[in-house]
Amino acid sequence: MSDGSLDLRTDVAHPARMYDYFLGGKDSYDADRAAAEQALRDFPAVRLTARTNREFMRHATRYLAEQGIRQFLDIGTGIPTEPNLHQVAQELAPESRVVYVDNDPIVLAHARALLVSAGPGRTAYIQADAAEPEAILAAPELRSTLDLSQPVAVSLMALLHFVPGDTYAIVKTLMDALAPGSFLAMSHVTTEFDDGPDDPDGMARLLQVYQDRGIPVRPRTRAEVARFFDDLELVDPGVEVIHRWRNAGIEHPPSHDKKVSLYGAVGRKA
Repeated sequence: MSDGSLDLRTDVAHPARMYDYFLGGKDSYDADRAAAEQALRDFPAVRLTARTNREFMRHATRYLAEQGIRQFLDIGTGIPTEPNLHQVAQELAPESRVVYVDNDPIVLAHARALLVSAGPGRTAYIQADAAEPEAILAAPELRSTLDLSQPVAVSLMALLHFVPGDTYAIVKTLMDALAPGSFLAMSHVTTEFDDGPDDPDGMARLLQVYQDRGIPVRPRTRAEVARFFDDLELVDPGVEVIHRWRNAGIEHPPSHDKKVSLYGAVGRKA
């Protein structure tokens, strides 16, 4: 990581800082807060959406740790919001190793202070773009922290809808480089619960806030999210609304699905 000055682009809204604002964090700037407040007006459930996504990350990470996974690659970290993935994993398995990847300079500014491992575990941070998986895989921080001959869990939480280009190829490149027994865990926004493109309470209204600020965002259907797992074995129940994924006994009305509007899944490489 460079010690040079950072261009935080505080005049431009950033989805990670907006996410931190929705979760009650303080690491945002005027442009982020203005965009986030517009998002709250257009899609008032966005705080619930963000909280539920964070809980899904914790839920999926705990599941992976229980399956014996001790190495994690978290792309699009959610830092500086806490708890972070390494805190969840290392609570169950202190020896867990976690590499974070993000392209938001504010994450780099916070990474050294936040990425303090517990016990024998290790954490590392790579400043890189999710659209360049080869660079991520070749980064010395990754190679010195993770053993790619052993299983690794890749975590892509609420990220790929913000990534332009061929996201299926990006995921395939990442997973092809990993050992059998590795996992992919992800969540992804959808507009499938909207009542048409002009639904006044639909997720599309939230996505328009991002698009109006030059932030690319592409929702996907359940079938399109499932395509990311074509070469993997989906963990039961497959692609599901994130608050329903392996949450047996927890009842939510159908209207809750619309407020969350994120699909999630976990898959294993055979």
